[in-house]
Amino acid sequence: MSGETMHVYFLGTAAALPTPMRNPACIMIKRGRDTLLFDCGEGAQQQMMRARTGFLVDAVFITHWHADHFLGLFGLSQTLSFMGRTEPLTIYGPEWVHDVAASVRTLSRYNVKFPIQSVELRHGSTVRFDGYTVQAFETSHGMAGLGYILEEDERPGRFNRQRAIELGVPPGPLFGRLQRGETVCIARDGNGVEIRPEEVMGQPRPGRKIVYTGDTRPIHSRIREVAMAPDLLIHDATYDDQAMDRAREVLHSTAGEAGEAAEFLHARMLALVHISSRYTTTAGHHKDASARFSGQVMVPSDLEMLEIPFRDSDE
Repeated sequence: MSGETMHVYFLGTAAALPTPMRNPACIMIKRGRDTLLFDCGEGAQQQMMRARTGFLVDAVFITHWHADHFLGLFGLSQTLSFMGRTEPLTIYGPEWVHDVAASVRTLSRYNVKFPIQSVELRHGSTVRFDGYTVQAFETSHGMAGLGYILEEDERPGRFNRQRAIELGVPPGPLFGRLQRGETVCIARDGNGVEIRPEEVMGQPRPGRKIVYTGDTRPIHSRIREVAMAPDLLIHDATYDDQAMDRAREVLHSTAGEAGEAAEFLHARMLALVHISSRYTTTAGHHKDASARFSGQVMVPSDLEMLEIPFRDSDE
Protein backbone atom coordinates (compact mmCIF):
# COMPACT_ATOMS: atom_id res chain seq x y z
CA MET A 1 0.00 0.00 0.00
CA SER A 2 2.85 2.37 0.75
CA GLY A 3 3.48 2.95 -2.94
CA GLU A 4 -0.11 3.52 -4.09
CA THR A 5 -0.78 6.77 -5.92
CA MET A 6 -3.84 8.90 -5.19
CA HIS A 7 -5.21 11.36 -7.75
CA VAL A 8 -8.34 13.51 -7.52
CA TYR A 9 -9.99 14.56 -10.79
CA PHE A 10 -12.49 17.40 -10.61
CA LEU A 11 -14.70 16.31 -13.51
CA GLY A 12 -17.64 18.52 -12.56
CA THR A 13 -17.53 21.57 -10.28
CA ALA A 14 -20.75 23.44 -11.16
CA ALA A 15 -23.83 23.95 -9.05
CA ALA A 16 -27.27 22.85 -10.29
CA LEU A 17 -27.05 24.93 -13.48
CA PRO A 18 -24.03 23.98 -15.60
CA THR A 19 -22.03 26.59 -17.49
CA PRO A 20 -19.91 26.42 -20.64
CA MET A 21 -16.87 25.90 -18.38
CA ARG A 22 -18.31 23.78 -15.55
CA ASN A 23 -20.23 20.50 -15.62
CA PRO A 24 -22.51 19.25 -12.83
CA ALA A 25 -20.99 17.58 -9.80
CA CYS A 26 -18.58 14.69 -10.33
CA ILE A 27 -15.39 13.92 -8.42
CA MET A 28 -13.20 10.98 -9.40
CA ILE A 29 -10.60 9.56 -7.02
CA LYS A 30 -8.05 7.12 -8.39
CA ARG A 31 -6.30 5.27 -5.61
CA GLY A 32 -3.82 2.73 -6.91
CA ARG A 33 -5.77 0.43 -9.23
CA ASP A 34 -9.17 1.53 -7.89
CA THR A 35 -11.35 4.26 -9.38
CA LEU A 36 -14.27 5.71 -7.43
CA LEU A 37 -16.79 8.34 -8.51
CA PHE A 38 -18.36 10.68 -5.97
CA ASP A 39 -21.54 12.01 -7.58
CA CYS A 40 -22.19 11.59 -11.27
CA GLY A 41 -23.73 14.62 -12.95
CA GLU A 42 -24.76 14.80 -16.59
CA GLY A 43 -21.99 14.27 -19.10
CA ALA A 44 -19.68 12.55 -16.65
CA GLN A 45 -18.45 10.05 -19.23
CA GLN A 46 -17.54 12.83 -21.66
CA GLN A 47 -15.56 14.57 -18.91
CA MET A 48 -13.78 11.29 -18.29
CA MET A 49 -12.82 11.22 -21.97
CA ARG A 50 -11.56 14.79 -21.85
CA ALA A 51 -9.52 14.11 -18.73
CA ARG A 52 -8.29 10.79 -20.20
CA THR A 53 -9.05 8.94 -16.99
CA GLY A 54 -10.36 5.79 -18.63
CA PHE A 55 -13.64 4.08 -17.74
CA LEU A 56 -12.56 1.49 -15.18
CA VAL A 57 -14.99 2.72 -12.52
CA ASP A 58 -15.15 0.37 -9.53
CA ALA A 59 -17.96 2.06 -7.57
CA VAL A 60 -20.09 5.20 -7.49
CA PHE A 61 -21.02 7.09 -4.30
CA ILE A 62 -23.94 9.54 -4.61
CA THR A 63 -24.37 12.24 -1.97
CA HIS A 64 -28.08 12.96 -2.52
CA TRP A 65 -30.83 12.73 -5.11
CA HIS A 66 -30.91 16.18 -6.63
CA ALA A 67 -30.71 15.63 -10.36
CA ASP A 68 -27.41 17.42 -10.95
CA HIS A 69 -25.68 14.82 -8.76
CA PHE A 70 -26.91 11.58 -10.33
CA LEU A 71 -28.37 12.01 -13.83
CA GLY A 72 -25.02 11.07 -15.34
CA LEU A 73 -25.53 7.50 -14.13
CA PHE A 74 -27.81 6.80 -17.09
CA GLY A 75 -25.35 7.88 -19.74
CA LEU A 76 -22.38 6.37 -17.94
CA SER A 77 -24.05 2.96 -17.74
CA GLN A 78 -24.73 3.05 -21.48
CA THR A 79 -21.13 4.00 -22.26
CA LEU A 80 -19.73 1.28 -20.01
CA SER A 81 -21.99 -1.28 -21.66
CA PHE A 82 -21.01 -0.20 -25.17
CA MET A 83 -17.37 -0.61 -24.14
CA GLY A 84 -17.95 -4.22 -23.12
CA ARG A 85 -18.11 -4.07 -19.35
CA THR A 86 -19.31 -7.30 -17.76
CA GLU A 87 -18.42 -6.94 -14.07
CA PRO A 88 -21.04 -5.47 -11.69
CA LEU A 89 -21.15 -1.76 -10.87
CA THR A 90 -22.25 -0.85 -7.36
CA ILE A 91 -24.00 2.44 -6.65
CA TYR A 92 -23.80 3.54 -3.00
CA GLY A 93 -26.02 6.28 -1.64
CA PRO A 94 -28.58 7.39 0.93
CA GLU A 95 -32.26 6.44 1.10
CA TRP A 96 -33.81 5.80 -2.36
CA VAL A 97 -30.60 4.43 -3.88
CA HIS A 98 -32.37 1.18 -4.73
CA ASP A 99 -35.09 3.09 -6.61
CA VAL A 100 -32.55 5.04 -8.61
CA ALA A 101 -30.53 1.94 -9.47
CA ALA A 102 -33.74 0.22 -10.58
CA SER A 103 -34.53 3.21 -12.81
CA VAL A 104 -31.11 2.99 -14.43
CA ARG A 105 -31.65 -0.71 -15.11
CA THR A 106 -35.19 -0.16 -16.42
CA LEU A 107 -34.40 2.69 -18.78
CA SER A 108 -31.38 0.82 -20.10
CA ARG A 109 -32.81 -2.71 -20.09
CA TYR A 110 -31.89 -3.59 -23.68
CA ASN A 111 -28.31 -2.33 -23.68
CA VAL A 112 -26.66 -2.73 -20.29
CA LYS A 113 -24.70 -5.97 -20.29
CA PHE A 114 -23.50 -5.87 -16.68
CA PRO A 115 -25.28 -5.99 -13.30
CA ILE A 116 -26.06 -2.68 -11.60
CA GLN A 117 -26.14 -3.16 -7.85
CA SER A 118 -27.12 -0.74 -5.07
CA VAL A 119 -26.25 -0.37 -1.39
CA GLU A 120 -28.04 2.04 0.96
CA LEU A 121 -25.75 3.87 3.39
CA ARG A 122 -26.49 5.84 6.53
CA HIS A 123 -24.54 8.10 8.85
CA GLY A 124 -21.59 6.05 10.06
CA SER A 125 -21.81 3.37 7.36
CA THR A 126 -18.39 2.14 6.23
CA VAL A 127 -17.45 0.39 3.00
CA ARG A 128 -14.19 -1.56 3.09
CA PHE A 129 -11.86 -1.64 0.09
CA ASP A 130 -8.36 -3.08 -0.18
CA GLY A 131 -6.23 -0.80 2.00
CA TYR A 132 -8.82 1.91 2.68
CA THR A 133 -12.42 2.63 3.62
CA VAL A 134 -15.16 5.00 2.56
CA GLN A 135 -17.29 6.21 5.46
CA ALA A 136 -20.56 8.13 5.17
CA PHE A 137 -21.71 11.04 7.31
CA GLU A 138 -25.02 12.88 7.36
CA THR A 139 -25.23 16.28 5.69
CA SER A 140 -27.68 19.18 6.00
CA HIS A 141 -29.36 19.92 2.68
CA GLY A 142 -33.07 19.52 3.34
CA MET A 143 -33.26 15.89 2.18
CA ALA A 144 -31.54 12.57 2.87
CA GLY A 145 -27.91 13.28 2.08
CA LEU A 146 -24.43 12.00 2.83
CA GLY A 147 -20.88 13.19 2.63
CA TYR A 148 -17.99 10.76 2.33
CA ILE A 149 -14.57 10.19 3.88
CA LEU A 150 -12.02 8.15 1.96
CA GLU A 151 -9.38 7.11 4.47
CA GLU A 152 -6.43 4.80 3.97
CA ASP A 153 -5.29 2.29 6.55
CA GLU A 154 -2.23 3.15 8.61
CA ARG A 155 1.08 2.54 6.89
CA PRO A 156 3.94 0.69 8.55
CA GLY A 157 6.62 2.83 10.17
CA ARG A 158 9.95 3.38 8.50
CA PHE A 159 12.30 0.41 8.42
CA ASN A 160 15.55 1.01 10.36
CA ARG A 161 18.00 -0.88 8.16
CA GLN A 162 21.03 -0.08 10.30
CA ARG A 163 19.32 -1.28 13.47
CA ALA A 164 18.34 -4.55 11.76
CA ILE A 165 21.97 -5.16 10.74
CA GLU A 166 23.13 -4.36 14.28
CA LEU A 167 20.74 -7.02 15.58
CA GLY A 168 22.27 -9.53 13.18
CA VAL A 169 19.64 -9.63 10.45
CA PRO A 170 21.39 -10.19 7.10
CA PRO A 171 20.26 -7.92 4.23
CA GLY A 172 17.87 -9.77 1.98
CA PRO A 173 14.47 -11.49 2.25
CA LEU A 174 14.32 -11.21 6.05
CA PHE A 175 14.22 -7.43 5.71
CA GLY A 176 11.03 -7.74 3.67
CA ARG A 177 9.44 -10.12 6.15
CA LEU A 178 10.09 -7.70 9.02
CA GLN A 179 8.59 -4.83 7.02
CA ARG A 180 5.48 -6.95 6.43
CA GLY A 181 5.07 -7.40 10.19
CA GLU A 182 6.53 -10.87 10.54
CA THR A 183 8.85 -12.02 13.34
CA VAL A 184 12.02 -13.66 11.94
CA CYS A 185 14.53 -16.04 13.47
CA ILE A 186 18.28 -15.63 12.99
CA ALA A 187 21.33 -17.45 14.28
CA ARG A 188 23.44 -15.51 16.77
CA ASP A 189 26.40 -17.07 18.61
CA GLY A 190 25.10 -20.50 17.77
CA ASN A 191 21.64 -19.81 19.16
CA GLY A 192 18.34 -19.07 17.45
CA VAL A 193 17.16 -15.52 18.19
CA GLU A 194 13.83 -13.98 17.28
CA ILE A 195 13.74 -10.43 15.90
CA ARG A 196 10.36 -8.75 16.17
CA PRO A 197 9.14 -6.06 13.72
CA GLU A 198 8.78 -3.45 16.47
CA GLU A 199 12.52 -3.68 17.09
CA VAL A 200 13.36 -2.35 13.63
CA MET A 201 10.22 -0.47 12.54
CA GLY A 202 9.26 3.07 13.46
CA GLN A 203 5.83 4.23 14.58
CA PRO A 204 2.96 3.58 12.14
CA ARG A 205 2.32 6.45 9.75
CA PRO A 206 -1.14 7.75 8.87
CA GLY A 207 -2.72 7.00 5.53
CA ARG A 208 -4.18 9.72 3.37
CA LYS A 209 -7.66 11.10 3.95
CA ILE A 210 -10.11 12.98 1.71
CA VAL A 211 -13.44 14.44 2.86
CA TYR A 212 -16.15 15.33 0.32
CA THR A 213 -19.21 17.12 1.70
CA GLY A 214 -21.54 17.20 -1.28
CA ASP A 215 -24.21 19.90 -0.95
CA THR A 216 -24.70 21.05 2.62
CA ARG A 217 -24.82 23.80 5.16
CA PRO A 218 -21.68 23.87 7.35
CA ILE A 219 -21.52 20.70 9.47
CA HIS A 220 -17.87 20.64 10.55
CA SER A 221 -18.76 19.78 14.15
CA ARG A 222 -20.42 16.63 12.83
CA ILE A 223 -17.52 15.83 10.52
CA ARG A 224 -15.10 16.21 13.41
CA GLU A 225 -16.70 13.19 15.09
CA VAL A 226 -15.48 10.93 12.29
CA ALA A 227 -12.65 12.74 10.49
CA MET A 228 -10.02 15.23 11.57
CA ALA A 229 -6.96 16.52 9.72
CA PRO A 230 -7.92 15.47 6.18
CA ASP A 231 -5.29 15.90 3.50
CA LEU A 232 -8.02 17.39 1.31
CA LEU A 233 -11.43 18.82 2.18
CA ILE A 234 -13.69 19.17 -0.87
CA HIS A 235 -16.46 21.46 0.35
CA ASP A 236 -19.65 22.99 -0.99
CA ALA A 237 -18.95 26.65 -1.76
CA THR A 238 -21.90 27.50 -3.97
CA TYR A 239 -21.79 31.19 -3.04
CA ASP A 240 -19.33 33.80 -1.88
CA ASP A 241 -19.90 35.44 1.50
CA GLN A 242 -21.89 38.32 0.03
CA ALA A 243 -24.66 35.81 -0.74
CA MET A 244 -24.83 34.42 2.80
CA ASP A 245 -28.60 34.90 3.07
CA ARG A 246 -29.15 32.98 -0.15
CA ALA A 247 -26.87 30.16 1.03
CA ARG A 248 -28.86 29.80 4.23
CA GLU A 249 -32.15 29.87 2.33
CA VAL A 250 -31.26 27.04 -0.04
CA LEU A 251 -29.10 25.06 2.42
CA HIS A 252 -25.72 25.52 0.77
CA SER A 253 -22.43 26.89 2.10
CA THR A 254 -20.42 29.98 1.27
CA ALA A 255 -16.71 29.96 0.51
CA GLY A 256 -15.98 31.62 3.84
CA GLU A 257 -17.94 28.94 5.67
CA ALA A 258 -15.97 26.29 3.79
CA GLY A 259 -12.77 28.01 4.90
CA GLU A 260 -13.99 28.01 8.49
CA ALA A 261 -14.71 24.28 8.22
CA ALA A 262 -11.22 23.58 6.83
CA GLU A 263 -9.60 25.50 9.69
CA PHE A 264 -11.79 23.79 12.27
CA LEU A 265 -10.94 20.33 10.90
CA HIS A 266 -7.22 21.11 10.54
CA ALA A 267 -7.35 20.27 6.84
CA ARG A 268 -4.17 20.55 4.83
CA MET A 269 -5.88 21.71 1.66
CA LEU A 270 -9.33 23.02 0.75
CA ALA A 271 -11.03 22.66 -2.64
CA LEU A 272 -14.13 24.79 -3.25
CA VAL A 273 -16.72 23.18 -5.54
CA HIS A 274 -20.38 23.44 -6.63
CA ILE A 275 -19.87 27.01 -7.84
CA SER A 276 -23.07 28.85 -8.76
CA SER A 277 -23.51 29.88 -12.40
CA ARG A 278 -24.03 33.48 -11.27
CA TYR A 279 -20.25 33.88 -10.91
CA THR A 280 -17.95 34.66 -13.84
CA THR A 281 -14.91 34.71 -11.55
CA THR A 282 -14.08 32.81 -8.37
CA ALA A 283 -11.67 35.41 -7.00
CA GLY A 284 -14.19 36.31 -4.30
CA HIS A 285 -14.57 32.67 -3.29
CA HIS A 286 -10.81 32.28 -2.93
CA LYS A 287 -10.52 35.49 -0.91
CA ASP A 288 -13.38 34.60 1.45
CA ALA A 289 -12.06 31.09 2.13
CA SER A 290 -8.46 32.27 2.58
CA ALA A 291 -9.58 34.82 5.16
CA ARG A 292 -10.69 31.95 7.43
CA PHE A 293 -8.33 29.14 6.49
CA SER A 294 -4.56 29.28 6.90
CA GLY A 295 -3.87 26.34 4.58
CA GLN A 296 -3.90 26.08 0.80
CA VAL A 297 -7.13 27.04 -0.95
CA MET A 298 -8.00 26.08 -4.51
CA VAL A 299 -11.05 26.63 -6.68
CA PRO A 300 -10.48 23.87 -9.23
CA SER A 301 -11.58 24.18 -12.81
CA ASP A 302 -13.23 21.24 -14.51
CA LEU A 303 -10.75 18.53 -15.55
CA GLU A 304 -8.13 19.73 -13.06
CA MET A 305 -6.22 16.92 -11.36
CA LEU A 306 -4.61 16.95 -7.92
CA GLU A 307 -2.18 14.36 -6.58
CA ILE A 308 -2.36 13.67 -2.85
CA PRO A 309 1.10 12.91 -1.42
CA PHE A 310 1.90 10.74 1.57
CA ARG A 311 2.64 12.36 4.92
CA ASP A 312 4.81 11.09 7.73
CA SER A 313 2.88 12.25 10.79
CA ASP A 314 -0.37 13.78 12.03
CA GLU A 315 1.28 17.20 12.34
